[in-house]
Amino acid sequence: MKNVTASRIATVSRKTAETDITLTLNLDGTGKCSVDCPIGFFNHMLSAFCKHGLFDLEGSLKGDLDVDQHHLIEDTGIVLGAAFDKALGNRAGIFRAGYFIYPMDESLCRAAVDFGGRSYLVCNARLKGLPLCCEATKLHAVTSFQTDTFEDFWQGFVSTAKCNLHLDTLRGRSDHHKMEGLFKAAAKAIRAAVAIDGRVPDQIPSTKAVLV
Repeated sequence: MKNVTASRIATVSRKTAETDITLTLNLDGTGKCSVDCPIGFFNHMLSAFCKHGLFDLEGSLKGDLDVDQHHLIEDTGIVLGAAFDKALGNRAGIFRAGYFIYPMDESLCRAAVDFGGRSYLVCNARLKGLPLCCEATKLHAVTSFQTDTFEDFWQGFVSTAKCNLHLDTLRGRSDHHKMEGLFKAAAKAIRAAVAIDGRVPDQIPSTKAVLV
């Protein structure tokens, strides 16, 4: 069985003709996010995810932004999900499932997750499909965000994290608030799911005695 006192830290890299991504994840961190990300809004979402999940994340994201944002954002989800899978090991001792409802001003967002070994995403973010845009800054070369890539990120995440994830905007007006609320709700749901259950710290949380 897994030694639950061991550090749950993983580094995953993915390099293709379209992207070059490396991330190091600490499941038991303090919420620090130090990722070199060229997309301002996406960096904001990753920072919120770390802060509310108490995950530490560092690394760099590079991609063919001259094409669009899809490749970079989807592949980041793939790498982050793989880091969760690697850091969890055989998943002994975790609560496995988690749920959270997060209010973000006028938006109300819900996330539910199960790290049961199977990949499935249901995403009802209720976004308008229009990009978020703002003026260029010295900090980020790309300051707009293609909102259709929101679901692409989470689809990539579940495919390698081997989890079921349901994301729902229950109500809301601002696409910014909807996406941020869903990232925060997902972070808190995932934090609850990957936490160690002190009552059964060495048991795999499945009647099958294995999570694959």
